[in-house]
Amino acid sequence: MSLTDAQWARIEPLLPDRTLRRGGRWRDHRQVIDAIAFKYRTGTPWMDLPEHFGWWKGAHNRLRKWAADGTWEKVFTALMAQADAEDDLDWIVSVDSTIVRAHQHAAGARQKGPRPSSRDHALGRSRGGLTTKIHLAADGRCRPLAFVLTPGQAGDAPAFPDVMANLRVPRPIGRPRTTPEMVLADKAYSSPAIREHLRRRGIRAVIPQPADQATHRKRRGSWGGRPPAFDRDAYKRRNTVERCINKLKQWRGLATRYEKTATIYLAGLHIAAIFIWSAR
Repeated sequence: MSLTDAQWARIEPLLPDRTLRRGGRWRDHRQVIDAIAFKYRTGTPWMDLPEHFGWWKGAHNRLRKWAADGTWEKVFTALMAQADAEDDLDWIVSVDSTIVRAHQHAAGARQKGPRPSSRDHALGRSRGGLTTKIHLAADGRCRPLAFVLTPGQAGDAPAFPDVMANLRVPRPIGRPRTTPEMVLADKAYSSPAIREHLRRRGIRAVIPQPADQATHRKRRGSWGGRPPAFDRDAYKRRNTVERCINKLKQWRGLATRYEKTATIYLAGLHIAAIFIWSAR
């Protein structure tokens, strides 16, 4: 996959100036981004990149450097801000998660701190092996808005506040927008804490109640309170986040995790999101 001229016209002004690098010029940004995208799109090892992309080490170093200084996330955020300014961002937001199997090459990174933990690199081990869970929010046009990585065995509901905290779209004047018109989510997110979190922020929640919660509420009689409001017609739009996940998993290097650190794998998600937003 290569950037089209239209995509490059959107992305180029958001990248660091090639002439400001200490020690010489950056290698052509477009060639490097195409090389990184090819690697994630196909899942090919770095050393097997086609020769026309240039030296693989240069592309890998650029990926790491821009992941560390936040460049990929800044470009991703700027493209969302452009769409919002052009009234092309649908603020009916859906939230969900997906499991990604981690390749054996993803294991073995150094752990942080004196007591190593699998949470350091968002890797979890279960009967299915090493896995990572991607929690994300998507707008009403199936485009990603925010990502959070956890080990694969982590629950969906505990990560919800972090997903919402990462949803920040800058605006030309004033503070970034952080509040959708409504949030659609499946039964895994049906908890009093999540409903209260959305209620305090003035966000309409469209979340179905599981049968066991409804049964428990009825058993309590009048103490159980009223059932939470649920708009079936609005809930039909929740498939937007599933379609967004399908777009991301068309990239083989994201559908299977090969990266050792969560920082680099998250950078891959941001790059895929950059391609999605720049193609609008």
